Amino acid sequence: MKAGLIQMRSGGEPEANIAAAESLIREAAREGAQLIATPETTNIVQRDREKLFQHIRTQDEDPGVAHFAALAKELGVWLLAGSFALKIGEGRAVNRSLLFSPEGDLEASYDKIHMFDVTLGSGDNWRESATYRPGQQAVMADAGAAKLGLTICYDLRFPALYRALGQAGAEIITAPAAFTVPTGKAHWETLIRARAIENGAYILAPAQGGGHEDGRATWGRSTIAGPWGEVTAKLDHDEPGVLLADLDLDAVQTVRSKIPSLQHDREFSTP
Repeated sequence: MKAGLIQMRSGGEPEANIAAAESLIREAAREGAQLIATPETTNIVQRDREKLFQHIRTQDEDPGVAHFAALAKELGVWLLAGSFALKIGEGRAVNRSLLFSPEGDLEASYDKIHMFDVTLGSGDNWRESATYRPGQQAVMADAGAAKLGLTICYDLRFPALYRALGQAGAEIITAPAAFTVPTGKAHWETLIRARAIENGAYILAPAQGGGHEDGRATWGRSTIAGPWGEVTAKLDHDEPGVLLADLDLDAVQTVRSKIPSLQHDREFSTP
């Protein structure tokens, strides 16, 4: 299976962001990608709550959702909207991954479970839980010949979620992200490789990158790690672009047969 990751620099206008994503998705499809994934909050990057809720819609009303479904069908690809910010009520939203089949059907959706509520210092503070309702359920789907597990950004720091997906049979786990620059510089590649090694799975991590209209900066460096933990492909910058790689799903089984750690969990008491 050939994968294509879309690196973006989404701003505050969903229509412009969807158009930018479409251009890069079409480029990936022309290069033969069968599974294409966009980054976290593809449809809008906006820290200001009032401005965010002026633009986002419910899933049924959001034009970007329908556009991605139609695009997947037109191109005949598996298309993962890494995540869309979608309204679920007055002042509440979800950060939701949406997987569309080559027929344009919505095959799976996943709401980000772990909220990025952190204080990085120098005024760089985040409280995702003030805006987004956290998800409650891990999600897997069949994407053609591949078993796909869905995660989003900060989930990358919670290995129990990845282990649950790996033990459920996920061969590919997606991790669309909008990492901050300090955390990206320090931890991005290490976390991606660790989750790949722990689960003997491919990790696909399409990213937002660069300076955004709302003043934030994201790390970029979209990355694909293989089941042995090797970096299969990487963008060494934060500019918008496409990252392509061939995924050998047989390698997943080879690695898991060599080191069957997914079968070796033991119960233990905590301190």
